[in-house]
Amino acid sequence: MSAVFPVLLDLTDRRTVVIGGGAVGARKVSALLAVGAAVCVVDPRGALTLPPEVVHIGEAYRAEHLEGAAVAFACATPEVNAQVVVDAKKRGVWVNAASSPHEGDFTLPAVVRRGEFTLAVNTGGASPALARRVRERLEAEYDAAFGEWVRVLAELRAEVLARVPDEARRRELLDGFADWSWLERLRTEGVGPVREAMLARL
Repeated sequence: MSAVFPVLLDLTDRRTVVIGGGAVGARKVSALLAVGAAVCVVDPRGALTLPPEVVHIGEAYRAEHLEGAAVAFACATPEVNAQVVVDAKKRGVWVNAASSPHEGDFTLPAVVRRGEFTLAVNTGGASPALARRVRERLEAEYDAAFGEWVRVLAELRAEVLARVPDEARRRELLDGFADWSWLERLRTEGVGPVREAMLARL
């Protein structure tokens, strides 16, 4: 995979198909459930331990399993994965192939989530281990307080848009609220006092 276009997908209630319910497939399932996707796992093994909200099709993969899917994740054997890629591309379904990422349409970055704030690290499949290590470093820098700050900024943005008619003043306020000093205040003072201090600027 050469040049890639970074994009964040909203998969809420969208049908996503994971072919293969082993360790790799299980990680995909967990990540998909965390963002509200409707997950279906295709795996002929009947003894899989899956969350109750996951639909399990206990049979060997067939191309028909991709019908209606927004995206597919090929997490089975290399032979099955190769067939999933072919079938998915015929149907216009975006596909990720665990055993050969360059054959699919997209790769999965290492992700740091703090509420609505998301950081994604990608090496184009060259070194998932490096992406993971960068993510671990970023997790320490972008702590839970960062997610709280983003949530407060969302609230304040709505207030600014509703209460400040002058566009230049809006930009000034929103830019000021994104200053790093507010994050440091939030870490020491807490969410409530910082929110009130921001509101006092309106």
